[in-house]
Amino acid sequence: MPKVDYVKVAKSPQFKKLMQDRKRFILPLTIFFFVFYFMLPILTSYTTFLNTPVFGDISWVWIFAFSQFVMTWVLCTIYVKKASSFDEQADQIIADQIEKGGKAS
Repeated sequence: MPKVDYVKVAKSPQFKKLMQDRKRFILPLTIFFFVFYFMLPILTSYTTFLNTPVFGDISWVWIFAFSQFVMTWVLCTIYVKKASSFDEQADQIIADQIEKGGKAS
């Protein structure tokens, strides 16, 4: 495989668009994750709502805590599926740079 000048790749509009797309995807998911994650200790420390029983001895705090595991798996699955499209974009950028003569000297 020919060598690629990654400095030229990093300066290309395609690469900048890839980075912008990744940021637009990852930032909201990260914010959602942190808000959802920190709501459990905040709600248990400052409210009593989660202490309300749902089914017998199972309270909302147990459901919320379990939902954090589910949320982690769901976010990981979403990321893995979306990451494949980012990989395709990156492969296309490298192929385009090779075709345009973006090889390292």
